[in-house]
Amino acid sequence: MNIIFRFIGLTLLITFLIPVSFAIAEDEKAREIMQNVDDRDDGDNQTSNMLMTLIDKHNKERIRKLSLFSKDKGEDTLRLMFFIHPADVKDTSFLTYDYDDPDKDDDQWLYLPALKKTKRIASSDKSDSFMGSDLNYSDMTSRNLEDYDFFLKKEIQVRGKDAWVVESIPRSKDIIDETGYSKSLLIVQKDIYFVVRAVNWEKTGGYVKYMDVVTLEQIDGIWVGTEMHVAKKKGKQTVHKTILKFNNVKFNQGLEEDLFTVRRMEKGL
Repeated sequence: MNIIFRFIGLTLLITFLIPVSFAIAEDEKAREIMQNVDDRDDGDNQTSNMLMTLIDKHNKERIRKLSLFSKDKGEDTLRLMFFIHPADVKDTSFLTYDYDDPDKDDDQWLYLPALKKTKRIASSDKSDSFMGSDLNYSDMTSRNLEDYDFFLKKEIQVRGKDAWVVESIPRSKDIIDETGYSKSLLIVQKDIYFVVRAVNWEKTGGYVKYMDVVTLEQIDGIWVGTEMHVAKKKGKQTVHKTILKFNNVKFNQGLEEDLFTVRRMEKGL
C-alpha cells in the first residue's frame, strides 16, 4: 500500500455514500478484496511533502509542514518523516519499520529535539494521538490481515465510482487495545482496490473517526491519495479535524537504507 494510504490507514463519511445494493456476502470474498488492497502496487523509494492542518472544535487552525521518505526492504517498508514547520516542532522526526511478518511487532521511534531524546513507541502507546492529530501511531503502519475478520456488507458508489463496503472486526482484544479501534467500515474503490473512505469506532469515549480521500491522483502509474480529511466525532459534533495535503510526490528516488536509522533521524534534514 502506498505510503500515503498507509499513513492514513482508511477513510470518511458513510452518510455521503449512495447505496446501489445490499447483501451480506461470504467472508472469503471480503478477504479476497482486502488481500487485493494489500497487494496493490504502492511504488518504492518515495519522497513527498505534507501539509498537516489541525482544526479544533472552535475552528482554530494549526499548520504543520513535513517531509516524508519511504523505502521497501524486501517485504518490509521503512518510513521516515521530518517536521520542518513551525518552529516549536521543527526537527521532530518519526521513524517506522513496518514488518510484513504478522508475528513481528512494527518498530516506531519519535525524536523530540527540545528534549534531545528519542522515544521508542510501545505497543501500549500506539493508540495515542500522533503529534496532536486525529491519527494515532497505529495508523502509521499497515494492518496485518490475519488480525481481522472481514465481511462484505454492500456495494455503493463514491464520487461516481463503484465500491465495496467491507466491515473489519479485530480478532483479539490485544489488537483492539493496540489500534484503539473496536471495528471499522472500509470503502474500497473497485477498479483500483483503493480504500477511499472509512469509519473507525474508537474503543473508548464514544468517539467515531471518519476518513476520506478527497483527491486521488495517478503519479508514475501509482494511485496516490493527495488530499485526505480525518474527522473525529462524538454523536453529531465534530470535536477535531485533520486535513492532510501531499505534494511533490516522487517515486524511484534511489533512497539509501542508511537514511532510515535512529541516528539519522536525530540529525534532522
